[in-house]
Amino acid sequence: MRPGEYNKIDLVKGEERMDIDTIAAISTPLGEGAIGIVRISGPEAINIIDQIFQSPSRKKLQEVASHTIHYGHIYDSKEQKTIEEVMVSVMRAPKTFTREDVVEINCHGGLLSVNQVLQLVLTHGARLAEPGEFTKRAFLNGRIDLSQAEAIMDLIRAKTDKAMTNAIGQLEGRLSKKIKRLRQELLEVLAQVEVNIDYPEYDDVEEMTHKLFKEKALYVKSEIEKLLETAKQGKILREGIKTVIIGRPNVGKSSLLNSFVHENKAIVTDIPGTTRDVIEEYVNIRGVPLKLIDTAGIRDTQDVIEKIGVERSRQVLQEADLILFLLNNNEPLTEEDMQLFDTIEDMDAIIVVNKVDLPQKIDLNEVERKACGRKIVKISVKDDKGIEELETMISNMYMSGNLEADDLTYVSNARHIGLLNQALQSINDALDGIGMEVPIDIVQIDMTKTWELLGEIIGESVHDELINKLFSQFCLGK
Repeated sequence: MRPGEYNKIDLVKGEERMDIDTIAAISTPLGEGAIGIVRISGPEAINIIDQIFQSPSRKKLQEVASHTIHYGHIYDSKEQKTIEEVMVSVMRAPKTFTREDVVEINCHGGLLSVNQVLQLVLTHGARLAEPGEFTKRAFLNGRIDLSQAEAIMDLIRAKTDKAMTNAIGQLEGRLSKKIKRLRQELLEVLAQVEVNIDYPEYDDVEEMTHKLFKEKALYVKSEIEKLLETAKQGKILREGIKTVIIGRPNVGKSSLLNSFVHENKAIVTDIPGTTRDVIEEYVNIRGVPLKLIDTAGIRDTQDVIEKIGVERSRQVLQEADLILFLLNNNEPLTEEDMQLFDTIEDMDAIIVVNKVDLPQKIDLNEVERKACGRKIVKISVKDDKGIEELETMISNMYMSGNLEADDLTYVSNARHIGLLNQALQSINDALDGIGMEVPIDIVQIDMTKTWELLGEIIGESVHDELINKLFSQFCLGK
């Protein structure tokens, strides 16, 4: 078994895990900072640090109380020199994040000092942690379920208040509780079917009829559908909307990007073709995260460098969730504008007429005709006019209705959404069987499949390959 791998018994939560080593990693971003933290977890965590930690009281960490912090120095006995002045936190199992003994060494935030402390810890018996291995151990030890583990990465990557609130709700088990409740409803039905099959002579046991089976199946179906209704908004909160700003050169694309991010990220001049490459920036629009992409003006050009930029613009256009198509109020529609209208014919787009501070020369009736019912907004980036209306329009397109991140369980993870869709299909198959009066024990197969699929969301039934893949996406030290 290679370092960082678990044997089969490790993947069964609640059973004893064997041959667990002690892991260590830097848990703060690399670079200069106020502090740097080296985290150690495992059965030998406290003993390893005792070998390199010296406190003024000369007291061993093995003797101190749990959840206490101690001042002292990290000392390299081999080189006979002090490495760092530190504060060491001692937390004993099971009341820790990993449910193992955990020690955290708070160092000065220099790159060299933190790395030297980590190297000394590794020299004395710890192993460098794999990406996400601390969280993986929390899952395997039953501290959190799989959906909560995934919520930790969502919390780290959150780019808006709504996204962070949603991730915290998931971390606190909001989705887990719903899934567990649905699985329990299914389990009660499945158990009663088994009793009816195995003990038909018991008259005092309620018989599971097609009617009762259908009632439970319809309830579970409605709850799954409610979760899936939030999937679009949840996925947006988690991943953002890939929003591409397009238009021919010099219509104000880079100026609009700068207006959204409130700084001069893109160079703006009166010279057409100034933007030669794709520029990306995350922005927060009324709680909706936008991955905003400013493109080179799409046009035919003989300039070799600009031609490369135009080709890249066409590529990102095909991957966009939303198009902001800019037109110039001060110029008539051109053949290039018409070609771009044709290009975005089947895409979600907002038509943005810029430079309304200048005399109108564009044919707005023609713009409305080509827009084919899509929203049109008039703005002046120069005078900051119409920008709020555009932001409201974007927010309403993707976060409309009564959905509120504070009181709804948003399903944001693509894996969860896929499993919920499969579970919905299974429960529909069960209902179809009931409608055709298929024997209960046959319908039970689809209900059991639904129960298993819901279990995969929270990690109750999941393969070790998936576990390794999921946690490999985490940052080192988490």
